[in-house]
Amino acid sequence: MQSARIVAVPRCTVDPNLGCVAGTLNDGNGNGVKGVTITMSDAGSDQATTATDAEGHFAFKVSQNGLYTLTLKTSTLPAGVKAQVTERKVQAVVGALRAAFFQLSGSFKGSQATTSTVPTTFAGLAWQRAAQGLLLGLLLALASIGLSLIYGTTGLSNFAHAEQVTLGGFMAYLFGTVLGLPFVLAALIAIVVGAATGYFQDRLIWGPLRKRGLGLTQLMVVTIGLSFAAEYVFQYFFGSQVLSVSTGIQLNTGPLDITPAAYWSMLVSIVALVAVGLVLQRTRIGRAARAVSDNRALAAASGIDVDRVIRLVWTVAMGLAALSGALYALVYGGIQWSTGVQLLLLMFAAVTLGGLGTAFGALVGSIVIGLVVQLSTLFLSNNVKYATALLILILVLVFRPQGILGRKERVG
Repeated sequence: MQSARIVAVPRCTVDPNLGCVAGTLNDGNGNGVKGVTITMSDAGSDQATTATDAEGHFAFKVSQNGLYTLTLKTSTLPAGVKAQVTERKVQAVVGALRAAFFQLSGSFKGSQATTSTVPTTFAGLAWQRAAQGLLLGLLLALASIGLSLIYGTTGLSNFAHAEQVTLGGFMAYLFGTVLGLPFVLAALIAIVVGAATGYFQDRLIWGPLRKRGLGLTQLMVVTIGLSFAAEYVFQYFFGSQVLSVSTGIQLNTGPLDITPAAYWSMLVSIVALVAVGLVLQRTRIGRAARAVSDNRALAAASGIDVDRVIRLVWTVAMGLAALSGALYALVYGGIQWSTGVQLLLLMFAAVTLGGLGTAFGALVGSIVIGLVVQLSTLFLSNNVKYATALLILILVLVFRPQGILGRKERVG
């Protein structure tokens, strides 16, 4: 390691004097793809090349902190197989293990690995998809509840809510991967940053616009503009590539056959959602928020400080969205500028399905959307699974526009 900063190794172990970058190529069913060439290089002339082993593993060790580039040689992929991305940027840190992911698609012929823990029966595969759907639903719920609370208290459909999810993921990357802080601390910082942006958004933008009497359509257009602006800011500072956020290489385990990080993310999501529910049901400010959501004019006449309640809702909603983004980045291995946008349709579908303006409806809707999206891959291509959320949204609007937990309203 004295003459080169990068060395290819069969396996990585944590070394206090060396950094490690490792990953696994698989065919989507847990089978490793063997013999694919991966090159790792730095900003200078140092580089090393390796090929994935029988289980699809590849690994490199580095002697210095820095941003490294991993490149997949497409000509070494099996026939009919493509890599959606052939280049990854990884922030390596001495003394830490960093994961790198390349997603493959196409027609895989034969077994690519010596072993596989993924269930081969339909029932086993359905169980795994249901577990993944529950995980996705809980992460969606963290963001969707805030989106629903904002709509309930202000009547505003916030199209910039997705960028708060992306912001949380980038904060987890910045403080967890780049600065090397423990992920728990990075996630807490992401929540604080997200909540702060929510507070200042309402104080500097939405509060003044409400006082000027702008209509909901005008405010919605502002959220769309804010969404585009945030996306360009993310691309300017973080680039357009997927940035890795991981605690290391993790294998599926346990009754749900998901990674340990996914179990912890589900637990954190459940705790956060229960806490929000208790606040809404058992505390004075929670009852005030529900009163403002039910009838803002009557709540104001009853002595409730409506502006204060709305500002608190914005703060909490953005903090929850940032937490969702941090956990999403951890579970799915990375974050990029468009991550939140890809989830925005699912969030709106969940809120509409559960009932506009109802926090508990958003929770129910998110779980249903998560399960349907993942279980749909049993019958449909993985590329169109998110289209099922749009189909559900259309069916709900046609047959039950008030949603599962929403109430019918008389118009006219």
